[in-house]
Amino acid sequence: MATTINRTQLFRASCLALLVTSLSFGIRAGILNDLGIQFQLDKAQLATITATAFYGFPIAVVIGGFIVDLIGMKRLLVIAFLFHLLGIVLTIFASGYWTLFISTFLIGIANGTVEAACNPLVTALYTEEKTTKLSHFHLWFPGGIVIGTLLVTLLKQFGIGWQVQVGLMLIPTAIYGYLFSKLDFPPTERVASGVSTAGMYKALLNPLFIFMLICMFGTGITELFTGQWIDVLLRNVSSNALLLLTLETGVMVVGRAFAKPILKQFSPQMVLLISTILAATGLYLLSTSTGNVIFVAAIIFGMGVCFFWPMMLGFVNTNLPKTGALGLNLMGGAGMFAVSLFMIFMGKYYDNIVKEAGGNNTLAGVKVLQATLVIPIVLIVAFAGLVLYMRSKNKTTPIADPVV
Repeated sequence: MATTINRTQLFRASCLALLVTSLSFGIRAGILNDLGIQFQLDKAQLATITATAFYGFPIAVVIGGFIVDLIGMKRLLVIAFLFHLLGIVLTIFASGYWTLFISTFLIGIANGTVEAACNPLVTALYTEEKTTKLSHFHLWFPGGIVIGTLLVTLLKQFGIGWQVQVGLMLIPTAIYGYLFSKLDFPPTERVASGVSTAGMYKALLNPLFIFMLICMFGTGITELFTGQWIDVLLRNVSSNALLLLTLETGVMVVGRAFAKPILKQFSPQMVLLISTILAATGLYLLSTSTGNVIFVAAIIFGMGVCFFWPMMLGFVNTNLPKTGALGLNLMGGAGMFAVSLFMIFMGKYYDNIVKEAGGNNTLAGVKVLQATLVIPIVLIVAFAGLVLYMRSKNKTTPIADPVV
């Protein structure tokens, strides 16, 4: 078959598609309070709206995982483009709770479809350095959040409304849709290597995969819940709460850019253990600090969650390659699904704290963060066990991508 695969262009287009996904997170985090004020929504309603993106994502990424080998990655990305377009336009013209709910859900579907196609695309394009390139690809998630939060901050200074802020996402959406329409795609790595569908499903029952899937619940919540709600949770602690998210995600961008030298020194499981210790430390400091110390806390927390997502995916695809695209997408779906449930629960918890305090919400955000802290503490134990397990399996040499 005379098709030319331009992996550099495909990788760049994938990064642009992920940029739209992350812009939706960054811009939504920045306008959440504005939406609450304009449409008279309480924190539980805001949490429910925000959560729709997080359970729209796993629905799409899991369905995409089941069908990507059948219909191909290109068709999935066309679907993602259409859902992004529809979701963004509907958000711009939202008139209340239900239109925001539906539009956010559509964007969540689009975001999940992007990852359902692009994660296996990256591993198929760069079979010799999967974890490194997944980290480079996923740096555009925090990168887009940095861009999104800075745009929100800047445009608010000029009195430009949230509708225009959301509308800016149409530009990269149009570009990535055009680029993917012009490029040829490879088959997924599982299809190319001849692993049967039955072999893939058997690999998904491996206890190591199930363990990593459960851990993905915790890493997803620690990273994404905290980031998405940081402006709400710490608004009463810092006058620059949104800039804390910008700082945290900026650290993540830098860290993921240096994935290759880090993976030459440490195995993915050791990186996960160190990351969890840093994340727990940062989250504790975010919930207890005031003044300028809180910015140091954001840096530490950013260092902690930096490698969660790409390292979890890279570990699974490297050590359990027969799980294929479905394995990657089940991992992503698990992380987002956990965030959606946790976000709804914590939104109600936040409102209950405020009610019990007679309407005073000064400490509500801090208490939510302290409740969330339990998760990375549990993960420290889990990943310490993973490190010991991998050593017992003669994995003392770091599972780093080879230098090419």
